[in-house]
Amino acid sequence: MKKVLVTGAKGMLGQDLCPILEDEGYEVVETDIDNLDITDKNNVYDVLKRENPEIVIHCAAYTNVDKAEEEIETAKKINVQGTENIAKFCGENDITLVYISTDYVFDGELKDGFYNPEDKTNPINIYGITKRNGEEMVKKYCKKYYIARTSWLYGIHGKNFVETMISLADKPELKVVDDQIGCPTWTVELSDGIVKLLNNEDFGTYHVCGSGKTSWYGFAKEIFKLLNLEVNIKPCNTEEFPRPAKRPKYSPMDNNKICRPWQKALRDYISLRDM
Repeated sequence: MKKVLVTGAKGMLGQDLCPILEDEGYEVVETDIDNLDITDKNNVYDVLKRENPEIVIHCAAYTNVDKAEEEIETAKKINVQGTENIAKFCGENDITLVYISTDYVFDGELKDGFYNPEDKTNPINIYGITKRNGEEMVKKYCKKYYIARTSWLYGIHGKNFVETMISLADKPELKVVDDQIGCPTWTVELSDGIVKLLNNEDFGTYHVCGSGKTSWYGFAKEIFKLLNLEVNIKPCNTEEFPRPAKRPKYSPMDNNKICRPWQKALRDYISLRDM
């Protein structure tokens, strides 16, 4: 039985990932800010030395995209320095590291098709820059690593777009951005994808996101369709909803069939949340 240590285990992804890993036969050590401060190198080394895992799955991150534009140093400290601490220990001790990254490492200037893992990164916001720099730390210190880029994540254990749309369904009119394109991803799909990576031992960078692509407007329409809700939903452009952080306009990623079509995953999520 392989021992896996998960950082950020209390987050939206971690809460789905840990039980899935246990079901797959892994011994799981759950860590979060209360028992592992990734920004404290001594603490990282103490905890990882004590637990002695064969695999670390690094989910802990600063993920507030808009607030990162103000809290630049905090985002750097968590996403870059924190990742460097984890990566250094894993590299020095021959531990496999899985690093959760994002489509926001791309600038969204791709005209059509899908981003491939080897495509050039060029983040356009602070969050994306810190996550890209985290990727660089993993590559610098580790031989045995998987960088798992995901996008538009939703799950039952955290605030997310699906639940936000459902909470707004009774509005007289609902405007949703239609000029940002990406790949919606359920946390359970991402978790299953991570298990697939661990089973193949072909290290490198992967895109672990829902197959296909849509806009936020298209995503919202599919949510309401699956719930049989009649909602007065209207498409709008990004300029109508200005945010502190720029978003890539077009960031669909080629996942090499690691995950199912995003519509099928969403259908299963909707079915489960209604049980």
